[in-house]
Amino acid sequence: MAWIYILIAALFESAWTFSLKFLSFKDIKSLPLHKYLEMEGILKIIPLLGYIVFGIGNIYFFSIALKTIPTATAMAVWTASALIFIKIAEILFFHEKLNWSEAFFLMLITVGIVGLKVVSGKA
Repeated sequence: MAWIYILIAALFESAWTFSLKFLSFKDIKSLPLHKYLEMEGILKIIPLLGYIVFGIGNIYFFSIALKTIPTATAMAVWTASALIFIKIAEILFFHEKLNWSEAFFLMLITVGIVGLKVVSGKA
């Protein structure tokens, strides 16, 4: 189950990264107080709320996984999985292209994740 928690933490990390990408403190600070509950304000606050929620979820699930999986292995798998999830999101939602060299190296990362899972004696 700890390996599932690592993947969930990596998904939260990916979502956290994109919320950070769209977060603009300048827009939030310039918003008048009475506009926070209107659609304009809500749209500017959503990335901040995502940043908080996804960050907490990431830390929570990663900390649970660390109870069972060795720290270095957990860190490597979490980071690599988050990179793969981010690239998948960029392709699906932002229509970025994937070239052969990127695909090759993402496959190497995936092989590394699977390899760490296979050789890990825990979880």
